[in-house]
Amino acid sequence: MYLNGTVLPGTNYGDIFNRDRNYRLDPPPGVWRMPLAAPGRSTYAWTMDAKRLLLIWGGHEGGRTEQLRDAVLRGVAAAGSDICLRAKAALVATSGDLLWCEGLLMGTPEHFGYMSGALKDFFDRTFYPVEGRTEGLPVGLFISAGNDGSGAAAAVERISIGYRWKFIAPPVIVVGAPDAPALARVEELGATMAVGLVAGVF
Repeated sequence: MYLNGTVLPGTNYGDIFNRDRNYRLDPPPGVWRMPLAAPGRSTYAWTMDAKRLLLIWGGHEGGRTEQLRDAVLRGVAAAGSDICLRAKAALVATSGDLLWCEGLLMGTPEHFGYMSGALKDFFDRTFYPVEGRTEGLPVGLFISAGNDGSGAAAAVERISIGYRWKFIAPPVIVVGAPDAPALARVEELGATMAVGLVAGVF
């Protein structure tokens, strides 16, 4: 799996997209891409009818939230579904990304019992431009917490009510350094979203 040309650890290139479907070449920047099956090809592609999933996250580079983000990505990939995944840091994600997607996954560290400033900034910039246009959007939330994460979760859930989004599962809160069981729970969130979008459950 590639993000802006960077290979993520544990990538399985055959999992995200079905290579027997129709492709459109040269996806927009920031969209997850995979190489075509032909040996030596460097062209990237994604299925035209794939479900569109947006992943955004706050927190500093290389931190625990990014470990959880990578687990989400593994979950999406393991689902083996037709998903077009756009992954962006919350500070650079836009209202256009929200209007593009059919599902949204959000990640944040817990900062003083609240969400990260980056995720709050995303909400501040996008709420009015998309008001009334993303109602019913299926969303999921994962939190890297130093305390219990409940304040950050409650804050994101309150704002999500204003957008009229629907949570597909309770927030996944990981307290402290992520261990294997915690990462598995976050992977499950990514897989649940991917499978549910493709199946039309959400």
